[in-house]
Amino acid sequence: MKWIFLAILTVVVMPSAAREVQSHGLFFERWLGDNFFGGYVPHSYTQKWDIPAGANREHGGIPVNPKAIKYGTPIDMGDALRQFKIDETFLLIVGFWEQPSPEVKTWVNAQAITVTPEVWRKLWGDITEPDLEKLVAVIKDKSLTLEQARAKAKAMKGVAPFTNAVIQVNPKIDGSQRRLQCSIRFDDFFQHLVPEGKKDKVGAAKVFGRVIPPVAAPPRTITAPSSSH
Repeated sequence: MKWIFLAILTVVVMPSAAREVQSHGLFFERWLGDNFFGGYVPHSYTQKWDIPAGANREHGGIPVNPKAIKYGTPIDMGDALRQFKIDETFLLIVGFWEQPSPEVKTWVNAQAITVTPEVWRKLWGDITEPDLEKLVAVIKDKSLTLEQARAKAKAMKGVAPFTNAVIQVNPKIDGSQRRLQCSIRFDDFFQHLVPEGKKDKVGAAKVFGRVIPPVAAPPRTITAPSSSH
């Protein structure tokens, strides 16, 4: 129970920018920091690495990218151009959760993988930086309506080189954002990054031998915007 309380406390005391992140993601990141990375807490949620190499003294001395992901769904990696430019080895730690009750999420699989630049580049296939920049330009083109931008971006990502890559590019276009994110499908994650790992659910998922505690985090509810006339 103390860990569930900690998850709630974490959301309360973190800065307002961090509160935009779901509580289980904050909890997972804080739990990793407390247990393996000297209590490290990110100074900004726009910094290059959630946990920089300097805080990783016992697991390779490389930067760390933690992800809390619903079991069976794609692993969201963030801004596509920023991810494409990664040119250093990093530690990717993914905790997969399920929601067995309305109030609690439990962790059913966890993987900690060292990703080299060579392995990371292969996931992008033949995609180049100019390819991504052209797609971003369409997404951000304010001369296009939201519908036009969505249609044009969908057409661009629906052909090579994007269709030949493991990494999936995900245009986010609505009234509040126009950006290009990227992700890795659940099955592709295990096939290409964890070939020796098992994607089956386990009773108590562990990271470096320690069980990840459950976290108090109700399902996210999305409220439809009210219409105005």
